[in-house]
Amino acid sequence: MTKPIEFWFDFSSGYAFFAAARIEALAKRVERQVLWRPYMLGTAYQVTGARGLSSTPLKRDYARRDWARLARAEGLEFHLPKNHPLIALAATRAFYWIESQDAAAAPRFAQRVFAEYYGNGLDTSDIVAVSSLAPEFNATPEALVQGAQSPEIKAHTKSLAEGAIARGVFGSPFFFADDEPFWGWDRMGMMEDWLKKGGW
Repeated sequence: MTKPIEFWFDFSSGYAFFAAARIEALAKRVERQVLWRPYMLGTAYQVTGARGLSSTPLKRDYARRDWARLARAEGLEFHLPKNHPLIALAATRAFYWIESQDAAAAPRFAQRVFAEYYGNGLDTSDIVAVSSLAPEFNATPEALVQGAQSPEIKAHTKSLAEGAIARGVFGSPFFFADDEPFWGWDRMGMMEDWLKKGGW
């Protein structure tokens, strides 16, 4: 059985937004599934000593210009929230709670979080704000809040992030295709080619 493409990302990563819009179509072309895996990019920064684009002078201004270009090129609505980047731990835990209830719904939940964050400024750091999406996934806001804050989901979220970093994940978006790592939205074409050719 072929392995899914692992898609590691932080909801506050602009480039991850664009990757999320493309990844399912790419996977379909190479006849793979996608394993969506949000994690906290800050955890990787603690290991690498790196800083996010939005908190790095010069890179911040360039990235915002680049995201605007990409949005026009891809035909996507993209508006940075005023307080970008937010620490999206609440949204990340909510994703894993949704996944624990209905694994097939989790990717759609992630896509909705991206759409609301970059479209309407959803506060992904606030579990109550994130819980407003719950009814779209056959859950009540109260159940999502309680589930996302449970010790089990907190531990699961942390364990997955630590495991990813141990495997070499350090950015967002970051992919594994048959255990081959690919970092960045701009490597998705290379990853597709790799899979089509069975590696190089």
